[in-house]
Amino acid sequence: MNILSKKSLPLGGFAGLTEHRLVTDLRVFGSRKAPNTFDGIGNFVYLADAQFNPHGQTHMHSHKEIDVISIMMNGRVSHEGSLEHGQSLNTGEAQVQRAGGEGFSHNEINPDEQENHMIQLWVLPDVAGQPAGYKVYRPLVGQSQRIYGGNQGQDETFNSQTLIDVANLEAGQRLQHEGELMLYLSDGAGQVNGQSIEARTLVRFEQGMDFTADESAQLILISQI
Repeated sequence: MNILSKKSLPLGGFAGLTEHRLVTDLRVFGSRKAPNTFDGIGNFVYLADAQFNPHGQTHMHSHKEIDVISIMMNGRVSHEGSLEHGQSLNTGEAQVQRAGGEGFSHNEINPDEQENHMIQLWVLPDVAGQPAGYKVYRPLVGQSQRIYGGNQGQDETFNSQTLIDVANLEAGQRLQHEGELMLYLSDGAGQVNGQSIEARTLVRFEQGMDFTADESAQLILISQI
């Protein structure tokens, strides 16, 4: 079990936001890989814990052959771009944008006077040339919900051999997982494999996970089929 805390990493950012990058995979970043950050598992290659400044924005930019997953912890963003222009992403919601071979352009904007808080992950596609797409989820309290990955025979999520689940646990709830896994505790606190961890901590497991929430907690789980 390897543990990486946001507190141990430098604050960076661009345009109208600041962020701590915890995963910058060599396959994408190469020599630009941030020191002390983890590589991903499967096709998962990037994780950033970000805050938009009041009225901050990313400015319009494009992606191609990457899947971008954004989880809104606090506040909201207004979405502009080639996919679902004019939508909003609110506290508790997760947005998944597939660039595919078509690609997409977008600008995410904080419309409020306060900072917000968002987690963003990137996953490389299993197969190149897929159509672009957009999905939104609202994971429920007390449950774990898949927001990304799965076989081609279903359409609830974009297909991928890499899986992302969001678990919103109540105090005392327990969650177990076998095999290789990465967990980002985006909110709350708990005990994992007998060790205490706090919010904004990333953990990598080779042989399985056993987590119990000390208080209400949100876990982002990355695994493989």
